[in-house]
Amino acid sequence: MMFVYPAFIWALAAVAIPIIIHLFNFRRYKKVYFTNVRFLKELQHQSKSKSRLREILVLIARCLAIACLVMAFAQPVIKDKNTTVINTGAKAVSIYIDNSFSMENVNKQGPLLEIAKTKAKEIIKAFGNGDKFQIITNDFEGKHQRFNSKEDAVSLVDEVKISSAVRVFSDVLNRQNEFLGSSSLPNKKVYALSDAQKTTFNLEEIKNDTSIKLTILPLKANEINNIYIDSCWFETPLQQKGFIQKLHANVVNYGNSNLEIGSAKLFLNKQQIAISSFSVEANSKTEIQFTFECKKEGVNYGSIKIEDYPITFDDELYFAFNSKVNVAVCLVSGKEQGLDNSLSTLFKTDSLFKLNSFLEQAIDYSAFKGSDVVILNQLVDLSSGLMAELLKFRDGGGSIVFIPAQNANLVSYNEGFSTLQLPNLAVLDSSNLKVDKIELASKFYAGVFEKVNDRLNLPLVTKHYKLIKTSNIDFESILLLQNTDALLGLSKKSNSSVYLFSAPLNEKCTNFSKHALFVPTFYQICFGSLKSVPLSYHVSSNVVISVKNDLASVDQPAHIKQVNGQLDVIPEARSINNAVSLFTQRQINIPGFFEVSRNNSLLLPLAFNYSRKESNLLCLSNDELKKIIEEKNFKNVDVIEDISGDITSQILQGAEGKKLWKIFIILTLLFIGLEIALLRFLK
Repeated sequence: MMFVYPAFIWALAAVAIPIIIHLFNFRRYKKVYFTNVRFLKELQHQSKSKSRLREILVLIARCLAIACLVMAFAQPVIKDKNTTVINTGAKAVSIYIDNSFSMENVNKQGPLLEIAKTKAKEIIKAFGNGDKFQIITNDFEGKHQRFNSKEDAVSLVDEVKISSAVRVFSDVLNRQNEFLGSSSLPNKKVYALSDAQKTTFNLEEIKNDTSIKLTILPLKANEINNIYIDSCWFETPLQQKGFIQKLHANVVNYGNSNLEIGSAKLFLNKQQIAISSFSVEANSKTEIQFTFECKKEGVNYGSIKIEDYPITFDDELYFAFNSKVNVAVCLVSGKEQGLDNSLSTLFKTDSLFKLNSFLEQAIDYSAFKGSDVVILNQLVDLSSGLMAELLKFRDGGGSIVFIPAQNANLVSYNEGFSTLQLPNLAVLDSSNLKVDKIELASKFYAGVFEKVNDRLNLPLVTKHYKLIKTSNIDFESILLLQNTDALLGLSKKSNSSVYLFSAPLNEKCTNFSKHALFVPTFYQICFGSLKSVPLSYHVSSNVVISVKNDLASVDQPAHIKQVNGQLDVIPEARSINNAVSLFTQRQINIPGFFEVSRNNSLLLPLAFNYSRKESNLLCLSNDELKKIIEEKNFKNVDVIEDISGDITSQILQGAEGKKLWKIFIILTLLFIGLEIALLRFLK
């Protein structure tokens, strides 16, 4: 028990006053003369016992009345044993209202967000006019970072609306604690009104501040049912006009009921082009597929749509892609090969490729920056300058292909290969060997062969270099010769790939350049060099978008514009690893189609969607919340379980403890009444 005004305890000394009166008995007696007192002596003896009992009872009643009156003025309060908060003076109160999409769910009282706003007003009503209030939501707006009066706080609560912003609870609580920590008010309290979604309400990760009381008011929906489109992806990395495309998507059912018959519609460039039916069991997901022909060259905007209630924000998934993509190839050929060779012929005849061709004695290293693939075709030497540029290119995520020359300088090659962590080249082997095996486990040729026949006619190799691998080199074989030597291998590092042929690709060493495997092999190398561009991004997040490096040399900034809309954002731009990264800094907060442009020239199509974190409606129960509090031994963290009625009294008790002064006032009146009754009726 604590006292709001402990100084009044000294007034208990007043209890001595009725005791002193009783001991000294200041009453005056009046003499009455009788003719015969023999009969009165016996009556006097009996009356003295009754009078003494009455006086003792009256004394006790008076002492208790004074003691209870003193206790009422001292205002005793029963506090929780874990509470260390001082409750004197004005209070600083921070109220968090979860306004995420999951709060669109309903229970018998209505939408959860409206219930949260009502309860927030009841919390405000429980405090005094001198207290200060902070109202905070997931939006983290400037108006959330200041104290408000009681009336202004109620107005702010009325303005709260559903938002696409997604915050984990630990971030919100840190923001509340930091704000309250800057206040000079000694008594600080935090309230959290949320549905306690498991994906975002990470109570176990909070840092509990024992100087600030945290009270959680969990809001529960009637049913937890939501079916939504989670993600989509193409089966192949390259989309081109006139080709059949296969688009896959995940449909998730977070609910307790199975969906037997559902339909998803595919829209492309504002036209519905396909429909897919599906069924999905409770608390599971299913994959659906759309097959369509890409009829438009260039930028394409599409969406997948289903129907589901009452949560609707995640029923449509936007995506965007470019069906006109060029692979930038930089081909560096040896002196003996010249500029016209089998590789240059391959890339020149296909509009898919953008070719820059150089001889080894006249290399323009600046061309590496705008390239996706650099092919070194039978160079005699690998100079230190060339290797430095190649290392920089690889670290920037580019793909490199090494084809050694028949008369290669092995010293320079091996020095360069050691830097790139590739196997070293040994002596040239003149054995006539066939390609014996295609390592399908590497998935390099995925989608090229429907099936691999054991009697397949594979390339012939008459001269190749032995590859010497050490234990610390990660090198994956793709094509194997009959003696188990690798003809083609791959070394991967983060987002870059380095390919190595062990044989010079000329007619004296192999017929590979005239074999049917030649074209798909180099196509796969080039397709693998393309960086996968996300089909969509999330709104209200700091999205990082990579664009071609040609943007770096232009003074005009890039813009991210909404298609057929008014939103126009200039993102932060940074030049990183031969590319330019654009940072949206949470400036895009609406879903739909966008484009990256410069000088009204479109660079990249974009699609933005609401985050699917809010789609998982599984929430922490009250028992689970209490279990976390108990396991983590959190001090000053409470859960109000019953919020169906007016919670003002519960808030008062939680904020100030259970006040007992009213009880002591009642007891004072009872003891005074008892004293009066004893004096009047007990003769």
